[in-house]
Amino acid sequence: MAAALHATLFANTLQPNRTTNYTSTREVPGPSPNRNLSFPVITNHFNEVPRFSPRQTRFVASAISGSPGIESSVADEEDVANLLDTVKVVGLNGVEIPISDLWKDRKAVIAFARHFGCVFCRKRADYLASKKEVLDASGVALVLIGPGSVDQAKTFYEQTKFKGEVYADPSHSSYEALRFVSGFTKTFTPKAGLKIIQLYMEGYRQDWKLSFEKDTVTRGGWQQGGIIVAGPGKTNISYIHKDKEAGDDPDIEEILKACCS
Repeated sequence: MAAALHATLFANTLQPNRTTNYTSTREVPGPSPNRNLSFPVITNHFNEVPRFSPRQTRFVASAISGSPGIESSVADEEDVANLLDTVKVVGLNGVEIPISDLWKDRKAVIAFARHFGCVFCRKRADYLASKKEVLDASGVALVLIGPGSVDQAKTFYEQTKFKGEVYADPSHSSYEALRFVSGFTKTFTPKAGLKIIQLYMEGYRQDWKLSFEKDTVTRGGWQQGGIIVAGPGKTNISYIHKDKEAGDDPDIEEILKACCS
């Protein structure tokens, strides 16, 4: 059992890193798991540096949490808005929409998964869905976005029975715009290892087939995610949590305070 759990954590970190300028702002006040196991071969790819052409937009951030020691300026916040203004995601129906359409006319909690096979993200989906009634009562939508293909998103949705909306970000551009961290040292940590043991004891499992598909291996294997609360209004992002390592979920009450108080 111990060997299997070690293999889970180690294989989950054998993904390529991306070189990106990661900065964040700190606090500005912000079911069924899959059990399939298979072990395909990993293909290595290296270091992609995203480039963008920003537009002039205004970004409103009233709460940013979850990354102690990481700082950014107002200019950084405006740059995030500029980049998000160019981002598009794809729904399970295959229709591509601007990411800001998810919150321009409503308030939404948007969770960003590490990738669609990630065991931590299956826990995050359940963790947020457990408060779906509270969100519904406040008129707040629940959304999960993952880096990868629509087919991967559909598989995740079918496996987890997630109670919210699921979208794919094939280009990973939302993760780059929000400057979510990535890297070996952000994935393979003692705390993440202990959490994997805990999740396995709870019955959660990594989906290895999804984890080792090309869309994940080439770009997203070491990617970390986060959670934002946004809307209504395209530039109204009131809370951002940026995972500082794998499995770094914020306190659920912190999210509810940001979206429903």
